[in-house]
Amino acid sequence: MAFVKLNKYLNSADGSNVIRAPNPKSKKSTKNQGMKTTPEHDERIAKMKFASVYPHYITKVESKGRTKGELHQVIEWLTGFDDKKLQELIDEQVTFETFFERAKLNPNAQLITGVICGYRVEEIENPLTKQARYLDKLVDELAKGKKMEKILRVG
Repeated sequence: MAFVKLNKYLNSADGSNVIRAPNPKSKKSTKNQGMKTTPEHDERIAKMKFASVYPHYITKVESKGRTKGELHQVIEWLTGFDDKKLQELIDEQVTFETFFERAKLNPNAQLITGVICGYRVEEIENPLTKQARYLDKLVDELAKGKKMEKILRVG
């Protein structure tokens, strides 16, 4: 659901800029396909308020039996933000751009790979968009029941 909300903000009202993942039923191989982001897409992510997406992250993980505490653990691993700092950023209504400018990105974040929302994370060129998709990917892995050690890229 968090990703539906995120993509809702990224798509135009008339559907002309709809960003779609490759069709899994297609006969063409999608294993290594990833879509390229556009400058407009990158700008929309940069200007989006973290607080507008955060509740959807919670809903997604809790609906799959995970906890808000586990979500915070994942966010802290990626960004260095503890619960207090995270709440301050939410209350301040920061954009994703400001959120990641203030973050101390985990050096192991580059180990986050795969496709999320139709984008192959490791192929995203815009650093901010890549960081936002890192977070999306971690939330998705948490919701899918992956073990915390794997999500946090521990040994």
